[in-house]
Amino acid sequence: MAGSLNARDDSDELEVNHEINVTPFIDVMLVLLIIFMVAAPLSTVDVHVDLPVSNAQPAPRPSEPIFLTVKGDLSLAFGNEPIARGALKSALDAKSQGKLDERVFVRADKTVDFGDLMQVMNELRQAGYLKIALVGLETATPGAAVMSSTPAVTSGTAPQPPAPPSPLGAP
Repeated sequence: MAGSLNARDDSDELEVNHEINVTPFIDVMLVLLIIFMVAAPLSTVDVHVDLPVSNAQPAPRPSEPIFLTVKGDLSLAFGNEPIARGALKSALDAKSQGKLDERVFVRADKTVDFGDLMQVMNELRQAGYLKIALVGLETATPGAAVMSSTPAVTSGTAPQPPAPPSPLGAP
């Protein structure tokens, strides 16, 4: 039984205290916490697996990638060679030697409307070329006007519209 040293009467008996002393309980819990924090990483088991060796040949990289450029006036070009929209399939077949699984890198002027770019991508799809990668320039920092000369390639996705300005001028 717990007792109090502040006895109200002059008797030798201590008064009963009904409060729980939680200090030893907290000490034990902290010790257990430290033990489990140290023991938990040690108890993880690394499973050693001997993976088989693959004998497949890596896919050859194309010697010359196919770049289709959509200019600001919506004309198309392969490299520096302009082509007509009607001759897109035949020009692609000539560039890829008829391989429909060849990846086509599409780069567009930033003044080209998204709908016009999607129309060109639909023409590529109708021609049978389903592997389309969009090429853009990366900025040094987000929102900076200086662009690097390294093109960024986003494979199989549509270009993302610019982010709307944040409210109240917040960054």
